[in-house]
Amino acid sequence: MQNTPDARKIVSREEWLAARKALLAREKAETRLRDEVAAARAALPWVKVEKDYVFETPQGKKSLGELFGTRSQLVVYHFMLGPGWEAGCPGCSFLCDHLDGTLPHLNNHDVTLVAVSRAPLAEIERYKKRMGWKFPWVSSHGSDFNYDYHVSFTPEELASGAVFYNFTETPAENANDELPGLSCFYRDDAGDVFHTYSVYARGPEPLIGTYMILDLAPLGRNEEGTMNWMRRHDEYEDARSGNCCGSAAD
Repeated sequence: MQNTPDARKIVSREEWLAARKALLAREKAETRLRDEVAAARAALPWVKVEKDYVFETPQGKKSLGELFGTRSQLVVYHFMLGPGWEAGCPGCSFLCDHLDGTLPHLNNHDVTLVAVSRAPLAEIERYKKRMGWKFPWVSSHGSDFNYDYHVSFTPEELASGAVFYNFTETPAENANDELPGLSCFYRDDAGDVFHTYSVYARGPEPLIGTYMILDLAPLGRNEEGTMNWMRRHDEYEDARSGNCCGSAAD
């Protein structure tokens, strides 16, 4: 929803402080609820991954277990980039702009983060180079991985009128051949891999730090629809002109 300055009520400092304290109580309740939900998420049962998935990586073919590297936890971002696409999904690109800085912290905390798309590796590498990203990104092309984790859909599924997405039957008119999501896995000392969690639709939104900052800004997200204002980071006017904050042209 768009927000405008002229719709804002102007009050005294005392009235503002009273309103701010009332909001603080709600913010604290939200924090406690978030902690409770995180604990419930961590307590979810696991499912052993029985199928052998093979991915194309810059280092050659790897199994799902090998994507962990030396770590026991794996977070997979299901990036919407299908075979033959000229560019990745703008929304997925928006989210993935926030990943590179997290890698040293995640890796130190025994977590490997990898993006997976159904596009062939060469197409992934081309778009990754355009965006200037460093995070690992591999191809599931020719694998059932995307289909089994309900982020890719066949023409037959789409033609059937509904697809299984976000743990429910979703009308095909609201779907696409590729949709976003995030899945988490654990590998034990014996090398067995377990699926621990998946989230879809707006579920991965907390990874988008820009949104979290906008939520604090005076006008909030100030959008008519989810991400309707957003572009790939090299498609904004300032990016095309080469201008940035503090440049001589500003």
